[in-house]
Amino acid sequence: MEYTALGHNEKLRVSKIGTGLWQASNAWNAVEEDVIEAVGTAKEKGINFLDTAEAYGKGNSERVLGKALKEYGRENFFVATKVAGAHLRYDELQRAASASIKRLGVDYIDLYQIHWPDPWEQIPMSQTFRAMKKLHEEGKIRAVGVSNFAVRDMEEARGILGDLPIVSNQVRYNLLQRNIEEEVVPFCKKNNISIIAWSPLAQGVLTGKYSPENIPNGDVREGNELFAPKNLEKAKEILSMLKSLGEKYSKTPAQIALNWLASKKDVIPIPGAKNSKQAMENADSVSFKLTGREISEMESLSSATIFDYLPA
Repeated sequence: MEYTALGHNEKLRVSKIGTGLWQASNAWNAVEEDVIEAVGTAKEKGINFLDTAEAYGKGNSERVLGKALKEYGRENFFVATKVAGAHLRYDELQRAASASIKRLGVDYIDLYQIHWPDPWEQIPMSQTFRAMKKLHEEGKIRAVGVSNFAVRDMEEARGILGDLPIVSNQVRYNLLQRNIEEEVVPFCKKNNISIIAWSPLAQGVLTGKYSPENIPNGDVREGNELFAPKNLEKAKEILSMLKSLGEKYSKTPAQIALNWLASKKDVIPIPGAKNSKQAMENADSVSFKLTGREISEMESLSSATIFDYLPA
């Protein structure tokens, strides 16, 4: 497993691929024991970066992760979680952090992130990031991150934080949804802000398992526009390339798609894992290197088939 410095801070070393724990939120029909076992498998494969959020199952994901940390050793992991948009006022954010710490069963959070900026701009960002500074000063969090922040949001937040850096921005990023490359990625590169890529497999579209005749049902993806026939049809060419490259490297299409993301400097994909098999597959997606030509061809084809803007 390769490791990288989050936000170019050598004290924040994380695996080049992480594990997302949204699957422990009750929204994915996952079995709690299987998710906990997946965390153990991730550890065995060298993955130390685990990401969750208080909004995932109203704290259930954090509670499940807490059990995993107790079983496999908190010291072996870099723990990231996110505060919900409903808790961005100064006092609310302080309480939310304490509640997350308790559910996780830890003394501190390695990376604490703002899940979404306030969409109605009713809560001054100064309240939110003064609270983050306070948590950092008290040792309750080691680093500050954001999620789903546009450039203007990051600029305002950095102005409030002063010398305390934003080390990461967690955003949707995959071969079919690359809109962040226009403004967000260049800004983050310029300011040493790592990209944490959520939905790195477009919620499963890039696994190649689905078709207009076979779409997910019974979980959070049911009815998602990603799986509309027009979009699945549009994805066929890039999926064909992923399959072809997978045959060359003895990998799955999903592993090729994850490798493309992980090959980018300061980009850390966080695919979910409902069980050990998925955790193993995720970890092995960074065990090889695509050639520069293959990456270029993938990106060229991806640009031609990229999905139109879709809601999160």
